[in-house]
Amino acid sequence: MSSTSGIRRMARLVTVAAVLVVAGCTPIYQNHGYVPTEEELSRIEVGKSSREEVSAVIGRPSSVGVLQGSGWFYVGSRWKHYGARAPQEIDRQVVAITFNEGGTVENVERFGLERGEVVVLSRRVTKSNIKGLGLIRELLGSFGRVSAGKLLGD
Repeated sequence: MSSTSGIRRMARLVTVAAVLVVAGCTPIYQNHGYVPTEEELSRIEVGKSSREEVSAVIGRPSSVGVLQGSGWFYVGSRWKHYGARAPQEIDRQVVAITFNEGGTVENVERFGLERGEVVVLSRRVTKSNIKGLGLIRELLGSFGRVSAGKLLGD
């Protein structure tokens, strides 16, 4: 084996190792859940749209209120995975659509999480009373806090 081929082989190994190191340090982003866009939400009219119309425009939600007819909740989050580090949640939003007893849209609200605090990002309300804010705080606060050990009772 000549020294030139040995140098080429070593150069290839160093190049492959460098590419693997750089690829391992590149962040990977993952989205979980679904939150309707502002354009989709603009097609929903407070006081006029029904549950069926909301379902046709933006689809059925991943979560519904505990009480009969209390609301639909669309939850989405964005996570950053960086090498061997634990994933980090960088964004979380909840869209809450509440209905009155007749099944007509009463409120459309978008909530976010900023520095650990629930923040109202947008709101279209027919009443000043905001129902279900405690549930939204629980939805926003609970993601990322559940570990396998807690679920298994360890």
